[in-house]
Amino acid sequence: MTQHIIQSFTILSEQANSRLDVAISKLLPQYSRNQLKQWIISGQILLNNQHVKPKDIVREHDAVTVDAHIDVQREDTPQEFPLTIIFEDAHLLVINKPAGLVVHPGAGHQDKTLLNAILHHHKNGEYLPRAGIIHRLDKETTGLLVIAKTMEAHTYLTDEMQARHIKRTYEAIVSGECTGGGTINAPIDRHPKYRTRMAVVHHGKPAITHYRLIERFREHTHLRVILETGRTHQIRLHMAHIRRPIIGDPVYGGRLKLPAKATPELTDALRRFKRQALHAAELSLIHPVTNELLTWTVEPPEDIKNLLVCLRQDTAQHKK
Repeated sequence: MTQHIIQSFTILSEQANSRLDVAISKLLPQYSRNQLKQWIISGQILLNNQHVKPKDIVREHDAVTVDAHIDVQREDTPQEFPLTIIFEDAHLLVINKPAGLVVHPGAGHQDKTLLNAILHHHKNGEYLPRAGIIHRLDKETTGLLVIAKTMEAHTYLTDEMQARHIKRTYEAIVSGECTGGGTINAPIDRHPKYRTRMAVVHHGKPAITHYRLIERFREHTHLRVILETGRTHQIRLHMAHIRRPIIGDPVYGGRLKLPAKATPELTDALRRFKRQALHAAELSLIHPVTNELLTWTVEPPEDIKNLLVCLRQDTAQHKK
């Protein structure tokens, strides 16, 4: 199944004397530069009815014709299950992801993922890379995710994410006390021994995490965390790197440590918390079409709220 694109353009003075791939990227901003380059190379984009190269220079009044096809990106099956939609228009979809939902199909999770749900929710998703998903949250992390509904929005949001213009703010509950905020600047790459894990290594990709204090408890801290980069497991790994692992993290959290003389309610809540206490609470971006600054916020889920209540009660009791 394919999508057929047929369009014609005349090069204007403002596009003249530039490379064809540069000029066509301004005429068709909804498609990635790499996609347009492949169409030029394969002869699906012609200049004055001639096969040319992406680097060839265009002149004013040149004729550009596009007769191209986009193959369906995935063979994944659309599946219907509820999505908590925070915002939706013709270009964007913003959801509040629950714990336990895998974003992309992979080993051990071939279906019932967010991608399967998106393919059911809007049919154009099958023509978009990863159904329009431009970033991800780990399976057990909750909170806000933005999905592109058009190729134009996908190209724009991907560029904005790479340029670090999309602001993502999280809430996390960590073991240990933080007296204030800070910044963690530590490169990340695959763990040299355990390939499903990440590690802080000197040759890794740059990774920067900022954290700010929300509330301090006896032996735990509630933090606001802002991503400057978006590496796999970045917040979880960075917090463990400074010896403030996220509560419940099964990979980087280490052994559960209970505060001395913890209340029964807190002891029970900590023992029952089997996922990372990490929530994508705020997302802010410029709309790809209207240029409006949009910001969305969602409260943490009930299990995190309950854990915070227990931590406050335990702290208050030991102040008596």
